[in-house]
Amino acid sequence: MAVPKNKVTTSKRNMRRAHDALKGSSYEECPSCGELKRPHHVCEACGQYNDREVISAEDAA
Repeated sequence: MAVPKNKVTTSKRNMRRAHDALKGSSYEECPSCGELKRPHHVCEACGQYNDREVISAEDAA
């Protein structure tokens, strides 16, 4: 079994874990309807993506 050569101090452990935190979801405003949507996703309110109607507005809502 592998044995650690040196003790990892609380400070070094916390510095290593500083980048492990999860970040919250980001949202942006849809340019056509103004609703908040996730980046690079079809707008659920109007069904548009990249200034094109991908799904009809009735199916999107």
